Amino acid sequence: MLRTFIAVAEKGSFAEAARSLNMTPSTATRAIKDLEESLGLTLLMRTTRSVRLTEAGEGYIARCRAALAELDAAERDVRGVGAKPHGTLVVTAPMVFGRLHIVPVIDAVIRANPDLNIRLLLLDRVVRMVEEGIDVAVRIADLSDSAFHAVRVGEIRKVVTASPAYLETHGAPASVAELAAHRLIHFDGLAGPPGEWRFGASGRPALRLEPRLIVNSADAAIQAACLGMGITRALSYQVANDIAAGRLQRLLIDQEPPPVPVHLLFQGQRSASPNLRVFIEAAKQYFRTAQLG
Repeated sequence: MLRTFIAVAEKGSFAEAARSLNMTPSTATRAIKDLEESLGLTLLMRTTRSVRLTEAGEGYIARCRAALAELDAAERDVRGVGAKPHGTLVVTAPMVFGRLHIVPVIDAVIRANPDLNIRLLLLDRVVRMVEEGIDVAVRIADLSDSAFHAVRVGEIRKVVTASPAYLETHGAPASVAELAAHRLIHFDGLAGPPGEWRFGASGRPALRLEPRLIVNSADAAIQAACLGMGITRALSYQVANDIAAGRLQRLLIDQEPPPVPVHLLFQGQRSASPNLRVFIEAAKQYFRTAQLG
């Protein structure tokens, strides 16, 4: 019934869905009716011209896709089809981190596994892995206990930087307190309470900001700092290339908060998946030498 429901929703037609599933339209109609009756919900709104999902159907179909994907993976493993990487692996990562450090991992995986495709979702939000059909997620955070398994592949830091030109004109702050006298560039999406920078060990008071420039993009904050507009704070991997090239200098290193781990998160029951296995091994190999700052 679930496959029939998904097919009808995607095709927008009972007849088209039935044709794709090699069944009669009446069989498809009966399957949807039985499913709706078992749930006590209307999943599809029918008119003479179209079929579309109800609000309840929108929420239910995402869970159905995830469940069927898991069942298909289990069937492949049992039948032995999953002995080698095959099909599609869905990966998600933060925008900048994914572009800089996950795309190279994917390149290595695809080159070594011709039957494996990868779908990469670059999202600066925490995804619901099961509901959104995610196989492996990159999380830059200390993880709380959960039903998911995690493999730690590295760590990053929150670093304060400015351009040599800015420092030549305004001088470098010798302490956190001296930041208040400088032009600050604040990236609104950096983890932590808005309008605050925290330094040193956990529990120390935060610096309340009065930034001259507030942006909602890490790239924009870093570019502004490179142009000499002020001092900014970013994650170390985001500015590693600019620091190496001399466009930015790292400040207040001895006052930085503790490093934040980088994890690969996945469902425990999928740990035997060959698709997941080759991705995790490629990631481990890459991050052994990657410059995260």
